[in-house]
Amino acid sequence: MIEIGRVEAIFRYPVKSMRGAPMQCVELGWHGLAGDRRLAFRRINERGGFPWLIASKVAELLLYTPRTESAEAGALPTHVITPDGEDFPIYSEELAAEIGRRYGSPIEMMHMRDGIFDDGSVSLITTDTVDEIGRLVAQNPDVRRFRPNILVRPIKSSPFQEEVWLGGSLSFGEGIGAASVSVTLRDARCAVINFDPDSAKSSPEILKSVVRANANNAGVYGTVTRTGQVAVGQPVFLKPADA
Repeated sequence: MIEIGRVEAIFRYPVKSMRGAPMQCVELGWHGLAGDRRLAFRRINERGGFPWLIASKVAELLLYTPRTESAEAGALPTHVITPDGEDFPIYSEELAAEIGRRYGSPIEMMHMRDGIFDDGSVSLITTDTVDEIGRLVAQNPDVRRFRPNILVRPIKSSPFQEEVWLGGSLSFGEGIGAASVSVTLRDARCAVINFDPDSAKSSPEILKSVVRANANNAGVYGTVTRTGQVAVGQPVFLKPADA
């Protein structure tokens, strides 16, 4: 096991494509972070294999803020605050109607116990990769564009070093019981990273820069192989694929 860095930040996204919340400590279960992406709007008239409404369809979803009235770790949100400041119950007809108007078709909120993920239950990226993309487009880097669960600050500075983790495993914290993730896939990016998380305005040059710099990949996905807690400041260890 090689120490490669530390956990810089943790983010949870209770409702798919809505605003995420920074966490200091979170339970990593078999289906990702507790409470992560357990809710999503289903497009009622969509008959394809991916029925969920996401920010590539309605960029303003990123501006909606889920909130919970429970202090319990991993508790699902009970309400959503709209970009205009209105506060709706999460399963309310009013919330579904407002977002449905933006989309142009009816939707309904769904709860999936095991989460609603694109390619993996845990997403990771390094501060170096985020900084490099910011440099390439001459903008202040903002990790929120990339919507990772875990942001790693590496010991050795190098953008896109997540590629080296593929096929290996990452452990968070020390000891035989440390939470672990098997790194399975590159994170192929889509237009969502173009959207400013505070305004939803698009900057297409961001995705273009990732395409040019690293074949459209930024970060990786992982599958949980050992459950446990992940906390900001923990050391991160890599067991390489060939170890």
